[in-house]
Amino acid sequence: MSTTEERPWLGNYPAEIPANIDVNKYNSIVQYLDEALSKHAAKPAYSCMNKTLTYADVDKKSAAFAAYLQMRGLEPGDRVALMAPNVLQFPIAAYGILRAGMILVNTNPLYTEREMEHQFCDAGVKAVVILENFAHKLEQIIDRTEVKFVITTSVGELLGSLKGKVVDMMVRKVKRMVPKFNIQNAVSFSEALKQGAKFKLKPYEGGHEDVILFQYTGGTTGTSKGAMLTNRNLIANMLQFKAWLTPSLGDKPEENLCPLPLYHTFAFTVCGLCMPGIGAHTTLITNPREIGTVIEAMKKNQVSILAGVNTLFNAMLNHKEFDNIDFSNLKCTVGGGMAVQTAIAEKWQERTGCTLAEGYGLTESSPIASCNPLNGGEQIGTIGMPVPSTRMRIVDDQHNPLPVGQVGELQIQGPQVMKGYYNDPDKTAETIKDGWLCTGDIALMQEDGYFKIVDRKKDMILVSGFNVYPNEIEDVVCQLDAVSEAAAIGVPDGKGSEKIRLFIVKNEKISEDEIIQHCRQNLTGYKVPKEIEFRKDLPKSNVGKILRRMLKENS
Repeated sequence: MSTTEERPWLGNYPAEIPANIDVNKYNSIVQYLDEALSKHAAKPAYSCMNKTLTYADVDKKSAAFAAYLQMRGLEPGDRVALMAPNVLQFPIAAYGILRAGMILVNTNPLYTEREMEHQFCDAGVKAVVILENFAHKLEQIIDRTEVKFVITTSVGELLGSLKGKVVDMMVRKVKRMVPKFNIQNAVSFSEALKQGAKFKLKPYEGGHEDVILFQYTGGTTGTSKGAMLTNRNLIANMLQFKAWLTPSLGDKPEENLCPLPLYHTFAFTVCGLCMPGIGAHTTLITNPREIGTVIEAMKKNQVSILAGVNTLFNAMLNHKEFDNIDFSNLKCTVGGGMAVQTAIAEKWQERTGCTLAEGYGLTESSPIASCNPLNGGEQIGTIGMPVPSTRMRIVDDQHNPLPVGQVGELQIQGPQVMKGYYNDPDKTAETIKDGWLCTGDIALMQEDGYFKIVDRKKDMILVSGFNVYPNEIEDVVCQLDAVSEAAAIGVPDGKGSEKIRLFIVKNEKISEDEIIQHCRQNLTGYKVPKEIEFRKDLPKSNVGKILRRMLKENS
């Protein structure tokens, strides 16, 4: 799998990035973590709210947590859910679950009781680690699940005795963010660490094909499904991104900022798995919606690595303190999770001096499948080229490969592609065909090997027999300085076709006529929106992805 016939982009592949990675370098992700935690023991690993843990601290605490889970009777392969935002407890618990040989089930803490029950029952979760702010929801559904025991934690629990008490008092008493709950025999995270420290961890000796992570899809196009990710999948994707990233780095310690939630697959792979391998210091942002906190962290830490989504970058660019940040240390800005709009990427590069390199992936690909080169050769508006040991192709509706330049569905093949969906062989068979992951995204490959996403297959709008892709319309509209965010959907036109309805969030005065005129100048006639609706905000997922589905359901 190394010739340009099989992977035509290799002719333009960055010389410093290997065409393939050695996925056999580690037997399990635990072997990799053990090595990273030991190698970088003295370095700062994670910081949150000005409290820092070294890699040695994380090693010791995650081993104690793993021993606690084993002491409670859980066995390798049992599922343990982790339901928390970015706090210091997250990497400790996640690594502990993995080091105990159990399957980590990352869970969005914003889930409703219904969504939580679906995921816990579907995965067969035996234990839950949960931030107390959300424990009242677990109380409502726990009797309908297989959950045997619960470990609760608070925002301030690992911040130190004095600061932790102050933070928890603010969260509980002043902001009243912790509804009352009563879960019998629940244990605090600190108590679990204390008890676990009394026991010796039984080493996990797993293999490549062992499933170690259930990463549930966002559910933006239907019921959330549990992607089964194996040791091989996570090792591969960690090594793939590390190979892509390393040429951009220097000899100085790296400062990574993590505003995306670690329970999301993009942040988990980049910040939770790749960063320990290079000994980077990661600052966790607990609430990325507080853009001022993100800006302050950028100022304080001289950030060199930042992964985010389009809406985050847009919000940062519009913050009054953005231009007061020193970006001289910023080497790598990667956008994923949703399309990076051209206007945002251009503004970011102009104001920071660092290219916003768009990448691409799915939960089902662990998630990274492609990325723009990080130290030259970036092409704004594309998703770059496949990462090492990965093949991508464009196919028609019958899954026949299409020539360069033609639009069709994007398919992925590589060691990072999931084993399948848990408890759903039919959906697995629909999604993985002859070893190729069917993404549901419409794309094309350019002559130079760079890929470009056109849009989601299910979001395509049919106007008088013509295919219209929302991404293109949104990209054009967001070129207007007065437009902060945009979302385009198709609605019935009463003639058996669809018309385009455009939702706009503006940051300064602009009229509907001005937007329409701009669209007419930049889009073919049938792509021009027929209806425009101004809103204060747009519905978004937990990582800031605009949910067109919700707009469509309410239209």
